Amino acid sequence: MSVLEGLKPESVFHYFEEISQIPHGSGNVRQISDYLKRFAEERGLTCIQDALYNMIIIKDASEGYEDAAPVILQGHMDMVAVAAPGVDIDMAKEPLKLRIDGGRIRAEGTSLGGDDGIAVAYILALLDAKDIPHPRLEAVLTVDEETGMQGAREIDLSMLRGRRLINLDQEEEGVIITSCAGGARVDVNIPLCREQALNGPMKKLKVKVGGLLGGHSGIEINKGRGNANRLLGLILWELAGRFALRLADMHGGLADNAIPREAEAFVLVEARQAEEAAACVGEKERAIRAELGDRDAGFFVSCDAPEAQGQTDCFDIASTERAIACLCELPDGVVAMSRELEGLVETSLNLGITAVAEGGLRLSYAVRSSVDAEREALCARLRETAAAYGAVTEVRNAYPGWAYRRDSLLRDAVAGVYEEMYGRKPVLEAIHAGVECGILAAKIPGLDCVSIGPDMSDVHTPDESLDIASAQRTWEFLCAILARR
Repeated sequence: MSVLEGLKPESVFHYFEEISQIPHGSGNVRQISDYLKRFAEERGLTCIQDALYNMIIIKDASEGYEDAAPVILQGHMDMVAVAAPGVDIDMAKEPLKLRIDGGRIRAEGTSLGGDDGIAVAYILALLDAKDIPHPRLEAVLTVDEETGMQGAREIDLSMLRGRRLINLDQEEEGVIITSCAGGARVDVNIPLCREQALNGPMKKLKVKVGGLLGGHSGIEINKGRGNANRLLGLILWELAGRFALRLADMHGGLADNAIPREAEAFVLVEARQAEEAAACVGEKERAIRAELGDRDAGFFVSCDAPEAQGQTDCFDIASTERAIACLCELPDGVVAMSRELEGLVETSLNLGITAVAEGGLRLSYAVRSSVDAEREALCARLRETAAAYGAVTEVRNAYPGWAYRRDSLLRDAVAGVYEEMYGRKPVLEAIHAGVECGILAAKIPGLDCVSIGPDMSDVHTPDESLDIASAQRTWEFLCAILARR
């Protein structure tokens, strides 16, 4: 039996559950793209699947709407696929396990993919419906939005007629997004030197940071939540300042655009100093806990000696200190607030992933800014700071922000429909998170965009949830927008 059977609107939740059975994390999108292609072909709809597996599906206007201006409906088919610690699942191969929790939908032990699976479900329900009035619909479903918007950057939209685009990648009902930040991915590779020989008995310690809330690196970057990679770096820096520390391994985070919830490192210290080093970790934990306060009440640090010590490959003291110092000196979190819009983050970055590879320590950042020049300046700052430690920096997948449009007929129309339905004005908002409107607007001259969506929480984390009643209201709102001639 379907988990979501009986929920309204039935067609939307039917398709939401269907796509939840198809693994579709970023970079693993062929299956879901092929599913969308079969869906279109079975209904005789025009469809285009490109080499990256982006999909365009076109449905002609319903009777009486032949002369209405076409509407582009847009979302992305990939999700941030993350599992909670200890959950045994291969998200590249296994389906999500949906459950209803009160008035919300969640996935057992993993992210839900409401971002942006609900957009795909809305679009499929509209394309399948025979009783919903609408203009010509041009559905644009992109790939790998969560890892740099590669699909949006590469897709060919030259065949589209629409000049009005409704993006469905918003996570707060009643808020119409009118502009957003641009961004880039930045990888910093810090070289490490292998230790050839160790003098004296050594003790291996495992230092772990966990219990953090994490969250979306755009929407929740201003909430003061702890970044596990950053906090672990600060703890290791404290140890390196007091002991002859050698790094053996370090890893944390699952996606560069998600604030990491946990991270861990294996380090070596002289055996006679192991207890003192563990006590130092405890001192630093208390200091960090006091600083975080109620913002991350579940925060913890553990420091244990693995039972099987044995021979451990490690990096020498000098390069360990250099790598940790580089991590700690590089910025993280909010860099600047907007001078024009109160409360809006202008520029930020998130250290989403740390990992030790053969050649050294790799740090992966998601950089965001509503000012393209400031985004470029921050990337340059990262490059210059890292270079002082002998590190090499790569900037990739840069994308422009979506600028606010003073005169927007679409925004006015959407806001008008909302006010008619609910008797109050919607919130018009710029956001620090990234949506694909800026990239797509650069491809279609004169493109007028808005972004809407239902209430979701804790996206990009295993606590992600979708509000069922909000999803229904947003569906009704979307149908009302399309019915407006």
